[in-house]
Amino acid sequence: MQTKRALDEFKNEPFTDFSNEENATAMRDAIEKVRAELGREYSCVIGGEKITLERKFKSFNPANKDEVVGLFPEGDTDTGLVTKAINAAENAFKSWSRVAAAERAEYIFKIADMMRRRKNELSAVMVFEVSKTWAEADGDTAEAIDFAEFYGREMLRWSQKQPVTRIPGEDNSLEYIPLGVGAIIPPWNFPLAIMAGMTMAAIVAGNTVVLKPSSDSPTIAAKFMEIVEEAGLPPGVVNFVTGSSATGEAMVTSPKTRFISFTGTKGVGLHINEEAAKTRDGQIWIKRVIAEMGGKDAIIVADDADLESAAVGVVQSAFGFQGQKCSACSRLIVDEKVHNDLLEKITARTKSLKVGDPASGETNVAAVINKRSFDKTLGYIQKAVGEGGFVVTGGNGDDSAGYFIEPTIVDEVKPGATIEQEEIFAPVLAVIKARDFDHALEIANDTEFGLTGSLYSASQERLERARREFHVGNLYLNRKCTGALVGVHPFGGFNMSGTDSKAGGREYLLQFMQAKSISQKV
Repeated sequence: MQTKRALDEFKNEPFTDFSNEENATAMRDAIEKVRAELGREYSCVIGGEKITLERKFKSFNPANKDEVVGLFPEGDTDTGLVTKAINAAENAFKSWSRVAAAERAEYIFKIADMMRRRKNELSAVMVFEVSKTWAEADGDTAEAIDFAEFYGREMLRWSQKQPVTRIPGEDNSLEYIPLGVGAIIPPWNFPLAIMAGMTMAAIVAGNTVVLKPSSDSPTIAAKFMEIVEEAGLPPGVVNFVTGSSATGEAMVTSPKTRFISFTGTKGVGLHINEEAAKTRDGQIWIKRVIAEMGGKDAIIVADDADLESAAVGVVQSAFGFQGQKCSACSRLIVDEKVHNDLLEKITARTKSLKVGDPASGETNVAAVINKRSFDKTLGYIQKAVGEGGFVVTGGNGDDSAGYFIEPTIVDEVKPGATIEQEEIFAPVLAVIKARDFDHALEIANDTEFGLTGSLYSASQERLERARREFHVGNLYLNRKCTGALVGVHPFGGFNMSGTDSKAGGREYLLQFMQAKSISQKV
């Protein structure tokens, strides 16, 4: 089975130009359509059966904290729910694993087409559920489409005859086969792109999964599940459960779980890795963990940098989606000789950002995800000041209607300070002076994380040094450190940033498969 889609070269989904009035009108219409559905009740889906529970939890709009986006079964109250979902996935695996790779890819391509047709609607859900601006939500949806298009093609590539050394008298081959039942535990910050990408990678490789979205973003996952069902995937290939930590724990610890794909905090990721390493009764494999666990990402600005370009990149990297990206710039390390000039430029740009409701197309910075994040962020800002930092702009929050925090720049931060070392996941930028380029590299690498980083410099020698010495999984030179594109910038970090899984890269699907060597005497 070969499709025309497979023969087409992969190309990234274009971002929507909302300066075009026709596009802006379509997005406003989608927002009103989604607004009319707010508060709707959704079900879990196990083996194709819709399941609800007596106890429910609500998903709220961070920008309008009393507005309910969706109502969901509280899976933590039913200890048998996860067991039922895993059993359904196990049963479906028997047939799904035997479906030809080309046919599995066709399902994924169909999902891509359906997401493309519903692009504005999916983006509008994220505007309400996680407070994404129009551009950020549109980018999230485009990335989800990219993952489908890319992984479908990649599975076709891996299903082809693989090269092995030939010897006389034997016919030898290497084939990739699926692993089994997987636990998919995505984050709330890219609630469509990462969630859909993790899920589609697993199933296109021939696995079946139990998907548990973040409790902060279950509605967009439910919308994706509707698309999965409409695409005609066999029941049990994707099983959808909602709940909090106890639900996820049951998925991770089940002896029938073959692999766990997780994106989230370092603490939870390490706990998952620890639990996955334990062998339970009846377990006959070592569980595989694919984890992305965040970062403390730095942009270095050298004394020979184009400061205007650097200022644009820093502000976009630090405050896009309120700094709630694992790739976001939370540390600006600047040569002391250009510190004052650069700080003036980034401060002016930061002050021009419009904070407000993301349903408005004019908003640049919206709300942080919840009350816990709001309180934690203000606490970090206070601690930064207590440790000698100086708030240049921002520093305040207002949670009267939603969880809004001003884009904040803290200057005079010392290497090793709390705000310089710990991931905050909020619109807070720590500015650290470096004596010179050597010192800047030393500061940048002095972290337990290693996800993204950027260097602005006119010196080719310094750029080459950064290639060798700036220890991050995704290094950017003379550009911002956010905005990785599927297929273009395979994404994943070093050290405590995770397992360097390189989502959107050519090796990513290998983590969901195992190689089988077959030799026949001839």
